[in-house]
Amino acid sequence: MKGGEAAAAAAAAMVAGDERYCEAEDRELTVRKTTLFSPGDGLEAYDHRTGELAFRVETYGRGGVCGGAAAAGDLALLGAQGEPVLTVRRRRPSLHHRWDGFLGDGGAAQQKPLFSARRSSILGGAGSGVLVDLLAPAPAAEFRVEGSFPRRCCRVVVVAGADDEEGAEEVVVAEVRRKVDEGAHVLLGRDVFVLWLRAGFDAAFAMGIVLVLDRITGDELDGVLSDDLLEATSPVSASLASSTRVA
Repeated sequence: MKGGEAAAAAAAAMVAGDERYCEAEDRELTVRKTTLFSPGDGLEAYDHRTGELAFRVETYGRGGVCGGAAAAGDLALLGAQGEPVLTVRRRRPSLHHRWDGFLGDGGAAQQKPLFSARRSSILGGAGSGVLVDLLAPAPAAEFRVEGSFPRRCCRVVVVAGADDEEGAEEVVVAEVRRKVDEGAHVLLGRDVFVLWLRAGFDAAFAMGIVLVLDRITGDELDGVLSDDLLEATSPVSASLASSTRVA
């Protein structure tokens, strides 16, 4: 397993071009939606250990701070000091609801996307997954999102460890979970959730995936929201499952 984890970390580390977004240990971010009116608008992410702001999201075309060649509707992932880290932009036309992620404000001439995300099926729906292709500067890799983002119960998986299918391993590099009030042992609403990151995985890249998921899947639920959980693969999953059983 260690070989697969190392390969997964190597595939994603430093994709945002700044080592500040990659940590040697597993990391948790608490993500909060500051507005419930439009997907992607008003997101803030805080470091679970320090409580400090790590990222926030701004929408271009609505008084954005960046400008450049950004188009209305682009989503800007900003760092703690307001610096542009990533810009997420919908590709049109696209039957797969494809979104591209660019470094910084995405305004450089002929700039190629850092990653591209799309629905696995043009039909969409609850059973449609999301695929994320990492294009540069690291070796090309494909990430698969499993589970349901609207239910805040999904994980990002990468196949790593070997070139042949038999020797390859699937490694969970990030996971979205509903947040538990540690004092009351109850699940909080879906506007606050946890983003767990495996050691070495780029937090900015993970937040870019979250923005795309919020745009592609939105917050509409199919059926009744339940507390059913995926099998625990991270400390976040195990803690959440244990807390809900205690409650």
